[in-house]
Amino acid sequence: MSKRIIILGAGESGTGAALLAKSKGYDVFVSDAAAINPKYKNELIEHKIEFEEFSHSVDLLKGAELVIKSPGIPFDILIIEKVIEAGIELIDELEFAYRYTDKPIIAITGSNGKTTTTLLVHHLLTSSGVKAGLAGNVGHSLARQVIEDSAEVYVVEMSSFQLDAISSFKPSIAILLNITPDHLDRYNYDFDKYANSKMRITKNMQEQDCLIHFEEDEVLHKKVIQLTQKINLAPIGFKKSSKTVGFKSAEGLSIQFEGKQFEVPANLFPLKGEHNILNMLAAITAVMQYGVSIEQVLAHLPTFKNAPNRMEFITHIKGVEFVNDTKATNVEAVYYALGSYSNDIVWIAGGQDKGNDYSQIKELVAEKVKAMVCLGADNKKLIDFFEPIVANISETQDVKEAARMAYEYANSTDVVLLSPACASFDLFENYARRGELFKEAVFELKSEKDG
Repeated sequence: MSKRIIILGAGESGTGAALLAKSKGYDVFVSDAAAINPKYKNELIEHKIEFEEFSHSVDLLKGAELVIKSPGIPFDILIIEKVIEAGIELIDELEFAYRYTDKPIIAITGSNGKTTTTLLVHHLLTSSGVKAGLAGNVGHSLARQVIEDSAEVYVVEMSSFQLDAISSFKPSIAILLNITPDHLDRYNYDFDKYANSKMRITKNMQEQDCLIHFEEDEVLHKKVIQLTQKINLAPIGFKKSSKTVGFKSAEGLSIQFEGKQFEVPANLFPLKGEHNILNMLAAITAVMQYGVSIEQVLAHLPTFKNAPNRMEFITHIKGVEFVNDTKATNVEAVYYALGSYSNDIVWIAGGQDKGNDYSQIKELVAEKVKAMVCLGADNKKLIDFFEPIVANISETQDVKEAARMAYEYANSTDVVLLSPACASFDLFENYARRGELFKEAVFELKSEKDG
């Protein structure tokens, strides 16, 4: 009799896990508390995988030997509590997929910069002729790719939610970019719990595995020196220390590898902003650890194009630059965004607060921001904090009005920056949709003003 697997959540992660489980001969049932996207529903039907939507049935767990949950599902909801009470093994899609591949994995996590770094690692590998899969929070689910398992290496972006549900998952190369407050609402507003979640990326790593980490992040540094197992450590930073293998130099980036020092000149950088120095250092160090040569790095680094929604230039309107940084859903990300410009900034912020501490950016906002537009269902916390600091503050729940308000505050050469510091779910389906609608609003405004 086939082992029965229950999969909770039918998005890309859950559907990928269902397809892999079906391919391995399991008895699979998929349950989603909401409506299933037609794209994924059709796949389940095509592969004769049973499913339910809009609720979890009463006897859902009967006979189940394994439950795979989507990372967005928290541990404190009723169905998960029932799984734990029943003693059924509970894992994540990444953990399940890992059990069916022996290919090396480069895993990337951090509060900020992980998507950019993941995409850059993948770009440098594939441009150098390596057949690399892209998975986790970007690309197709790892489980879907492991069905054929044709990649030479998998590059996986991992959130704290995904790391919470691993048991045997082990990267050959891991990147830990930073640990700053984020998703604290998921961790009972306990920052140390969140930090420990991030450190789970090292859970099964051994001496032959490589951990690339930002040496100057105090929280991360303390956690790394507390590791009990031996891991090959590769610290990176903005400054050179006795241990750093990568750092910012006068010419650009300096990488030390196998007893040699290599320079990456600044004119090859495809990304702007101090925060992207760290992302590029991490990605280059990772691919060189994997086996990509410095010559290949220098050839392919300049051709990288970042994903949308991350410091994405939209257009100019009468000299005013509009930038979409909707992916900046925490305070640290906003800090880096604000620090990337010498021009005056009109800052669009707001959304669903995740336990933000705005004091981290108080001085920078006072220095950089001439006006602020709060775009959210409830803007009270933002307004109360920044009203004594920013001369002009407006609020709205309409993205078109937000773009227009920001433009009215701006002078030629100013930057209008959508960098919300908050989740999007109060007004939008997700952060990407917030960015799409903002871009549409900006181009509509441009057509009107330039016309």
